[in-house]
Amino acid sequence: MAILALHGGAGGDGPWRGLTDLDPKRLQCLENILSLIGTKLQNGQLNALDAVTLAVEIMEDEELYNAGRGSVIAADSSVTMDASIMRGCDGAAGSVVNVKRIRHPIRAANLLLHQGWPVMLNSDAADIFAIENGVEEVEQSWLITDLRKAQWQKWKDSKGSPGSTDEDDSAILDHDIDLETQDGMGTVGAVALDSQGRLAAATSTGGMTGKPDGRIGDTAIIGAGTWCDNDVAVSCTGVGEAFIRTCAAHEVSNQLQKLIISGQQNPLLNAANNVLNLVAPLEGRGGVIAISKQGEVVLPFQTMLMYRGYFNNGEIKTGIGQEEYVFTHQK
Repeated sequence: MAILALHGGAGGDGPWRGLTDLDPKRLQCLENILSLIGTKLQNGQLNALDAVTLAVEIMEDEELYNAGRGSVIAADSSVTMDASIMRGCDGAAGSVVNVKRIRHPIRAANLLLHQGWPVMLNSDAADIFAIENGVEEVEQSWLITDLRKAQWQKWKDSKGSPGSTDEDDSAILDHDIDLETQDGMGTVGAVALDSQGRLAAATSTGGMTGKPDGRIGDTAIIGAGTWCDNDVAVSCTGVGEAFIRTCAAHEVSNQLQKLIISGQQNPLLNAANNVLNLVAPLEGRGGVIAISKQGEVVLPFQTMLMYRGYFNNGEIKTGIGQEEYVFTHQK
């Protein structure tokens, strides 16, 4: 058995309005990852930890997602990125916060996991550690895209709250850009179960447009945005403060154990939905992807959409809105 699940962020209100011009590219990114990494996971070429690392790295390179290149811009006009990763078999974890100079924050988090101590590094110290250990260094100008510059300018002009223009369809006014944008371009994450029964989870983000200097969301916090133990791997997406306040990713594991003991059907799906119900009243609606050691894979969300997909023993599915998966096929 081998399963890989991905998310590319959740957001928006109301019913899903259907595919935009950019959505096929977003979905193609997910399908490419699921096909490439999922197949290697299934045939034993990759373990769960390597699979989630590589999957998130590819999403960090897709500028239509809010992680790595294409991350949203902070109040001070810079890009700062967070990432975390966790391995289930031994609870090993790594996290970087507010990095500015590296292409792949998730690789830096992976390096910390393997080093063993410390678990988390912040800002310049995290960048220096990553670069000295081989993570590719990049300029801020490479990380910033035209879409994010337009969203930042609209946020600044409107004096909006942090994150208010993250999903703004009308932010791009440049006539050289002829494709629409779509709600929900957010945090990316991956969870995996490999052929040896090992679990891993990883999450990466650029945060919120206009976020204040020093702000830390849930993505970098083990137990809030990312969690993995011997029973379940979890990656979350949504308004980070609410996920921090509920220890959302870890709470999925807590809920799962209770539901298994009680004999409830579909325990992982119910556990994930229970946690989303805890988050929602705190203005933190979002989504969760999770895989259990028994092979249950779930991708629930409470927003208009969540870019998502999974590979499950050769079957690939991807989707956006609540309606139904956009396409499905057998490898």
